[in-house]
Amino acid sequence: MNEHYDSLETRAPAEREAQLLAALPAQVAHAQRATAAFAAILAGVDAAAVHSRAALARLPVTRKHELLDKQQASRGTDVFGGFSALVRGPAMPHIFASPGPIYEPDGGTRDYWRAGRALFAAGFRSGELVHNSFSYHMTPGTFIMESGAHAVGCTVFPAGTGQTEQQLQAIAELRPVGYLGTPSFLRILVEKAAETNSDITSLRRGLVGGEAFPPSLRDWFGERGLDVYQSYATADLGLIAYETTAREGLVVDEGVLVEIVRPGTGDPVAEGEVGEVVVTTLNPGYPLVRFGTGDLSAVLPGADRTGRTNTRIRGWLGRADQTTKIRGMFVHPGQVADITRRFPEIVKARLVVSGEMANDVMTLKVEATAAPQGLDARIAEAIRDVTKLRGDVQLLQPGALPNDGKVIEDARSYR
Repeated sequence: MNEHYDSLETRAPAEREAQLLAALPAQVAHAQRATAAFAAILAGVDAAAVHSRAALARLPVTRKHELLDKQQASRGTDVFGGFSALVRGPAMPHIFASPGPIYEPDGGTRDYWRAGRALFAAGFRSGELVHNSFSYHMTPGTFIMESGAHAVGCTVFPAGTGQTEQQLQAIAELRPVGYLGTPSFLRILVEKAAETNSDITSLRRGLVGGEAFPPSLRDWFGERGLDVYQSYATADLGLIAYETTAREGLVVDEGVLVEIVRPGTGDPVAEGEVGEVVVTTLNPGYPLVRFGTGDLSAVLPGADRTGRTNTRIRGWLGRADQTTKIRGMFVHPGQVADITRRFPEIVKARLVVSGEMANDVMTLKVEATAAPQGLDARIAEAIRDVTKLRGDVQLLQPGALPNDGKVIEDARSYR
């Protein structure tokens, strides 16, 4: 049995990087030419010059709330806000809606969201029957997984959500080998099967997504004979990363270029530091360039023990949007970044909000390489200038702040 989905997974890292970067200028040019949104966002950018990660990092990050804003502003003319290069008809068999609502096009090509790679790594193989419990209502998640299952060669039972008893009956009678869906619903099925003495012993493996999947729940499934893996995908980008039998983080998909940036900015962080996942996809139908997912993660050192050589990330570590209301004013990570950029001595900063409700205390904790006299006072002045609020400053040695991606920490008491 083949151990890898294709030869792309075992490329030498330098070869992969060279091929991704070689494809980047054409994708940027295509986004500028084929979509009104990126024609505006990347106006004045020389696509041919975007052939390195450093050049890519100089392009603006487009975040989900900005995509939603553009969609809402153009509802009467273009529901996709100028981001889609696809047109309705055979090239766009579906339109989906995610909360917001944000509308996403389906490109209709085989394994459009590239999920087959994740299913294969989780052990799914051609000829197997898969029980798909993602929702078949409006959102694309179920079709992301279904198209991946078809790419691997599986047959899919479209179970959807709810109707637990009927789903257990279908599992008992159809005898599927694999499960696709959220981990929480799989647990419901397993517990209900035990309660009703339903036979679901045919299920041996699963690929889950859409929710956090802690090791404790993974082990709980393992104790009941289910080998369950996690995937990381979004409606906008498709598959971003996936778990393998090594169980050491998630391997980045071959069709995307992933960066980890400091929340509120587009600035890449050092390897291992927690930051926001920003993705550039090579999908020509929905050519998102530097799309901020809003998720926190970090790059893991080394390669996966299964022989897959792409970058590994730690998985989902929280949300990057840490906007907080302080004394009636919203403060967001981008403002903290604006403050730190004014001082070359600052390595890293975290804004901590403490105190009782209605009595907020704002302290900017700063890692600084040097502390010349008056630095704290000048930083405090910058805090007031940028946020319009008074704040204290605490100077720290480099490395003193936790590596958790937090730029704003809300430590207030709400009792």
